[in-house]
Amino acid sequence: MEPDWLVWARRIQALAQSGLAFTRDVYDRERYEDLRLLAAEMMAARSGGDPARIEALFAEQSGYATPKVDVRGAVFDQAGRILLVRELADGGRWTLPGGWADVNQTPGECVAREVLEEAGIEVRVRKLACVYDRARHAHQPPYPFHIYKMFFICVPASPVERARGDGHETGAAAFFAQEEVPEAELSVGRVLPFQITRLFQHWRDPGLPTDFD
Repeated sequence: MEPDWLVWARRIQALAQSGLAFTRDVYDRERYEDLRLLAAEMMAARSGGDPARIEALFAEQSGYATPKVDVRGAVFDQAGRILLVRELADGGRWTLPGGWADVNQTPGECVAREVLEEAGIEVRVRKLACVYDRARHAHQPPYPFHIYKMFFICVPASPVERARGDGHETGAAAFFAQEEVPEAELSVGRVLPFQITRLFQHWRDPGLPTDFD
């Protein structure tokens, strides 16, 4: 579980953001802006971050505060191996291809696009396997916003000769058997070892219900 101070600061930020979205009173607006600044100062005090930078990040958010959505594709080849890519933003650690969901696309379209962009593979999305609340799992480092992580089982649309990184976000891409997954080198801000294990279980037993946790 995440530390209390992060949960409290995130909650204050969400209340301030939603309040600013609906208030028409100038004095209430000032109070919500003060709350937003307080949330930034709380996060900065415990994380070592820059309060002004965090407050500016919060100020970019508008409208009613809702969780952000991260989509990840678990792509399995005919041999039952899973696709991982090296995340350049995390020192080349391995992760499932994915990223933020985009507007005007379904979740399935989003994850298929991410796999194509990061590994050069066109896929068919077979199943929503898992929906996880990032805050309830051991992802590191903590994130200032609330995030839902959606994991999809996918298969290549055609036989794959070789996966590749795109050179911009990912430095390499490769398929791994379950016993070959480099757990010590995973980008744990994006995916955890138990999540990959669970995705192998969903691949082997397509009848498993979607996990919600």
